[in-house]
Amino acid sequence: MFTTDASTTHCPKCQAERLEEATECVRCGIIFAKYRPGLARAQGLPPSPSIARSWWVVTAKEWLIESDTTTESMTFYGRAAVFVAMVWWGWALITTPLETNYTGESFLHLINLPFHEAGHVIFIPFGRFMTILGGTLGQILMPMICLGTFLIKTRDPFGASVALWWTAESLMDIAPYINDARELGLMLIGGVTGKESDGHDWNNILTMLNLLEWDHWLAHLTYSVGILLMLVSLLWGGVLLLRHYRRFSP
Repeated sequence: MFTTDASTTHCPKCQAERLEEATECVRCGIIFAKYRPGLARAQGLPPSPSIARSWWVVTAKEWLIESDTTTESMTFYGRAAVFVAMVWWGWALITTPLETNYTGESFLHLINLPFHEAGHVIFIPFGRFMTILGGTLGQILMPMICLGTFLIKTRDPFGASVALWWTAESLMDIAPYINDARELGLMLIGGVTGKESDGHDWNNILTMLNLLEWDHWLAHLTYSVGILLMLVSLLWGGVLLLRHYRRFSP
């Protein structure tokens, strides 16, 4: 028999002595935070809030970090090259002010553009407002779909970190568009500015929402969220790359 007391100094599975602050058993290797919720469920008892929180932390770590078990050296070098490009390009994006429209003039804007235009078409059945907003949604949802696919289907957290970087870049690419809602000075696909046409997406969106005077604030908020997500993606990818290196290095 084993005790279910949370203050026990023995492993609940093999009874090996342990420190109370230890997170896993040195003998059998179980993760205490994962073992106890399972034990509580088996006894029909609800897990305590602290145990539930620990379970979420362990589960997130397993999906976001530990599910990456690749040991191939060539895969590592390929990932390292991608990561260097992410850092180099990401730094340029992060340190360039929104008002320069650096994102809108970069090569990545041309990659985002087809998904933006496809979004308008996809959301046509949902009415005029969603059709207009669909461009932005299509541009942001595509990298998020890739992120979910990498995490859930292929179990490739590093690929998911790259998709998160792309999501961040897409947000930063949208921000100058929002910022231009009143001025309508950005050049559009047809070679004309918003002033020379009937406005553009975000001029129409914010006008319909009666939020046109908030365009600059919303643009900077979007840009800041993009920067934050990009930093998270770089940290995530860096941790995965370091763990990958340690797996195959002598």
